[in-house]
Order: sequence, then C-alpha cells, then structure tokens
Amino acid sequence: MAVLYSSVGHGGASGYLAAMALFSLAPESMRPAALAMNVFVATLVWLRLYRAHYFSWRVYLPLALAALPMAYIGGTIQLSASVYYYIVASALLLAAWQLFRHRQQEFEIVPPKLMVAVPLGLVLGLAAGLTGIGGGIYLSPLLLIMRWTDMRTNAGVAAAFVLTNSLAGLAGYMSVNTVWPDHIVEYVVVAVLGALIGSELAVRRLSPQRLKSILALVLLVAAIKMIAMH
Repeated sequence: MAVLYSSVGHGGASGYLAAMALFSLAPESMRPAALAMNVFVATLVWLRLYRAHYFSWRVYLPLALAALPMAYIGGTIQLSASVYYYIVASALLLAAWQLFRHRQQEFEIVPPKLMVAVPLGLVLGLAAGLTGIGGGIYLSPLLLIMRWTDMRTNAGVAAAFVLTNSLAGLAGYMSVNTVWPDHIVEYVVVAVLGALIGSELAVRRLSPQRLKSILALVLLVAAIKMIAMH
C-alpha cells in the first residue's frame, strides 16, 4: 500500500484501513494507526518532492490553513461512516475514470482562487479527521480537475496536505482517546520502507502520464476497499 500510494503523494491511509479491517484489527485502534503511518510516509514523500522542486506553497497554504482546524475537530468525533464511505467511494470511482480517460492530455496551469480553495480545504479537513484518512485521496483528482498543478507538483502538495491533516487528526483523536494498536512501531517501519520506493518512483522513475494512470488505479483500489469495508 505504501509503495503504491506514496508514488502519487498519498499517505496510504485508505489502504491501511482496509487491510486492518481485513485482518480484524480492533476498530477503535484502526484510525490512530492509519494516521500515524500517514504522518511518517507523507513526511518522507513530501521531503523528497520538495527537494526536487515539485511543490507549490501558493496551492498548499489556503487549502491547509482551512483544513487544519477541521481535521482536528473531525478527529474528536466518533461516528459511523458507512453512508459516508459509499458516497466517497462513488466520487473516487468517477475521479478514477476521468483521470484514466484524460491521462494523455496536457493543460495550462491556473492559479487557485481563494473563494474555492478555502471552502474546499474546510470540507477535506473535516473528512480527513472523521475517517482517519489524510485527505490526499480526495485532493489529488480535484487539483488536476481544477488545473491547479501538474502531476508531480500534485503529488508534492498532496503529501504536505496529508501530513498536516494527519497530524491534526491524530492530535484531535489523542485529546479524547488513549487506545493505540499493538505493534504500531512495526507498522510504521514497514510503511516507511514502502514509501522509500514509492517516493523514488514519484520523483525520478515515472512519466506524468504513468503517474496519472497510477493515481487512477489508487483511486479505484481505495473505492473498492471502502465499499468492501462497509
């Protein structure tokens, strides 16, 4: 999961959640485990992409500043997310189809508009905190649809967004919970090893068209796993 997701700037939480559900990890410990792995994977991926100059503060800041408080709030809320997961899965399937269909197309990058970026950040931040997913799985297709980034910069912005949202969501969770999964250190170590491979693919090895295809695959896998989990 970490190799696949990190190659497009994601932390991999939707994949981790599905895998943990498959192996019957206690539900109350799944969200903090996914968020913790997200933090370490997204940090590594973002640093690699930032050093390679695949990052835009102009795109990231309005989204992140709006998302952070909402991710914290979402992390404090306990609720059943079954209906939410089905809605998100449908959106991911649509985004995956659009990305795969237009994977060969190039477009002119346009600057983000605050009146769009701020509300978008609020919604994505709340969704990230509620579900234990850093938000990259939602953000990446939107950045491309709105033409705010190219594919590699998309991965850099998504990684930073996942990192800060995961930290905020984890802080919110820890403010009202003390449950941690067993073997969390082993989970993080394995996820980071996967991210080392995935970040290399993102920075050097894959073309933008191939990265778009991988992102479409990631969205498809995430949607199927969300449906299967609920």
